[in-house]
Amino acid sequence: MRDTRRLRLPRLSIRSLPGLLAVLLLPLGLLTPAAAAASPPDATAAADPVRIMPLGDSITGLPGCWRALLWNRLQDAGHTGIDFVGTLPPQGCGIAHDGDNEGHGGELVTNVASQGLLPARLAATRPDIVVMHFGTNDVWSNIAPDRILAAYDTLLAQMRESNPDIRVLVAQLIPMNPATCAACAQRVVDLNARIPAWAAGAHTSRSPVVVVDQWTGFDTATDTYDGVHPDASGDEKIAARWFPALAAQLGSTPGDPEDPGDPGDPTLTCTASFRSVSVWQGGYQAEVTVRNTSAAPVRGWTVTLRPADGARVTQVWNGALKSAADGTATVADAGWNGALAPGASTAFGLIATTAGPAAPAATADCAATPAS
Repeated sequence: MRDTRRLRLPRLSIRSLPGLLAVLLLPLGLLTPAAAAASPPDATAAADPVRIMPLGDSITGLPGCWRALLWNRLQDAGHTGIDFVGTLPPQGCGIAHDGDNEGHGGELVTNVASQGLLPARLAATRPDIVVMHFGTNDVWSNIAPDRILAAYDTLLAQMRESNPDIRVLVAQLIPMNPATCAACAQRVVDLNARIPAWAAGAHTSRSPVVVVDQWTGFDTATDTYDGVHPDASGDEKIAARWFPALAAQLGSTPGDPEDPGDPGDPTLTCTASFRSVSVWQGGYQAEVTVRNTSAAPVRGWTVTLRPADGARVTQVWNGALKSAADGTATVADAGWNGALAPGASTAFGLIATTAGPAAPAATADCAATPAS
């Protein structure tokens, strides 16, 4: 016998209708404005941190305390949306920082290239920026600069395959003068002299390659504990050299002036100091330190050098050289090292030829340039 009893449905109040409509319309991809407003925000909408890989050998990794100093300097400058990455964990220092890195003690850049070790490390860490100080063990092993730079080519190609937009900061190596390798000091000089031209050839607008001079102003007697590895003073110098180049890749820091050219801004000034590094028959090597003496950030600089006794500047690194017929050399910043905070400094190196045994000397004038 059929049950003819009426099925009782729960009574719905008018207040419950909007919620019911939202449920009924959901499968059709429709939501009432109120329901749409109540949806939680998409967690992926937040910007991902910039992933920075410190790459190299024991100078980078064991314990690599310059990484800790660099990390904290970036944090203090307002660059908090960053993530140091690498397959290696922190390796000491006793300073709070993001210690992930790719600094493998004893590695040769030529071996990393020939053995294909980097692609797996890139796949595991997916860096946006690579900070590379690599080749010290190759120099110690008397591997020719041509082979080292060919290894740089291989690693750069692998980086770009992993990320076509990757940005690479490559160091001119810190000096080395170990007791067991008398020739190492000159080998570093020979390699470093080749790196700017290599970087210029490798640079693209999509994937820039920026040279950072870690050699100039670094003294193995006071900045290393064994002629090779940095001590506390060396770590400070390495971090200080990486910072402006890396900060430039990360963009302006919070609190930077939007338009430093506005009327009423303080006068921008800088100084340039010349120092002889080494001398040989017919020439010398020197460095020029540029310091921002303004109360405001400097966005660029130009140094005018007038070498004494007829010397001629023939080569510059970490700057752009223009030479006049009278021997006056004009050196502009290289772009990445143009921005200087108040009191901050940078340096460029140079080679000059001389007609005789005159001591290296030059007058140096500096002009600061505001942002255009």
